[in-house]
Amino acid sequence: MTPDPKPEVAPAPAADDIARIQRRTVWVLSLGQVLGGLAFGATLSLGAVLAAELSGNDSLSGLAAASITLGTALTAVPLAAIARRRGRRLSLTTGMAVALAGVAIVILAVAMRAFPLLLVGFAIVGAGQAANLQSRFAAADLATDASRGRDLSIVVWATTIGAVLGPNLVGPGEVLGDELGMPALTGPYLFTIVAQALAIVLYAVFMRPDPLLLAQQVIAAAPATGRAIARADRPVAARYAIFAVAAAHGTMVSIMAMTPVHLAHLTHTESEAATLSIIGLTISLHIAGMYALSPVFGILSDRVGRVPTILVGQALLAAALLTASFGKDSTFAVTVALVLLGLGWSASTVAGATLLVESSSEELRTKRQGISDFTMSIVGGAGAIAAGALLGWIGYGGLALVVMVLVVASVLMAPLGWRASRRPAAWGARADG
Repeated sequence: MTPDPKPEVAPAPAADDIARIQRRTVWVLSLGQVLGGLAFGATLSLGAVLAAELSGNDSLSGLAAASITLGTALTAVPLAAIARRRGRRLSLTTGMAVALAGVAIVILAVAMRAFPLLLVGFAIVGAGQAANLQSRFAAADLATDASRGRDLSIVVWATTIGAVLGPNLVGPGEVLGDELGMPALTGPYLFTIVAQALAIVLYAVFMRPDPLLLAQQVIAAAPATGRAIARADRPVAARYAIFAVAAAHGTMVSIMAMTPVHLAHLTHTESEAATLSIIGLTISLHIAGMYALSPVFGILSDRVGRVPTILVGQALLAAALLTASFGKDSTFAVTVALVLLGLGWSASTVAGATLLVESSSEELRTKRQGISDFTMSIVGGAGAIAAGALLGWIGYGGLALVVMVLVVASVLMAPLGWRASRRPAAWGARADG
């Protein structure tokens, strides 16, 4: 009996064509991140205000951010599974479309004065944040060792534009919403709706060919070319990458979430306007630290290595925590600490995500990417909740020293991640996720 012939594999594009497609993909993803940042800006700016307004209790205002974080965590793995089976284009458009439905629910909840429905809407909006997180991994699907960190970091950097412009559209959005008869404080979501709709069109129309599906085709049809974009599996290095990214995110969120409260106490003798200005400037500089220099850290990770760059990030995080602890009574020192915190997060996240990509075989990449996004979201949410309790117990300086545990753990585990990332691994070997 003649065995069934093996299915034919479509020929892979030439290396030059792959490089051209990769450049185009990075630009599309970067523009998508700008739109995603614009869409998410209003949610971040108004979430706490709407939660306090509808619940009638300021202490419940934090549930808005918690709901978004939970939604991000719960949708990260399903979106990664869609990407694995059907490609990045469908995954990213699905995430943004679900988030668009969430925005509609938020507006409806405000109109109905329904606080539980508001939290449901915010949780669904979290799918858009999960899509934004996945974009940085999509930038690495076709990248090679020489440019993987740079390409990933460019997409992260693009978030800066949306993150800065988004909150500044709240005022004009409210004026426009009043003209259209929308419920109070929901006008800015008009910009969110437009930005998310444009992102959906952008991904659906211009992300062709799909980078993940093309990467799978290249690996199947041209093993020599495929080895430039997908490395042999190194599960220990991948687990270290997931840990380093989650720990850096938990460190950043724990301190950043409590800084406005601490600054409000420091400046209680100032006018309300002065206090808000100090808080706004500090958070703006922190956000700039998170994103503005990400290409520098991407290039650094390409040239000196992923784990060394993660350690640079840990050094910056340690400097931030020490500055916050010993300079807790100075608004200037706290601002410097927040800038260092953003820089440390950027270096650790860019290098850690890059290490995760190149430490995972093609069949395990998207699964681990979803696990990484889920883990960092959960750790960030838990860190924010725990930080609130610690702030009341041991103060801002004590909180910074306690959080140092995460930095120490990442540094102590670095040799393990370094050895695992450099250890030869056999192609075709399978490992658990």
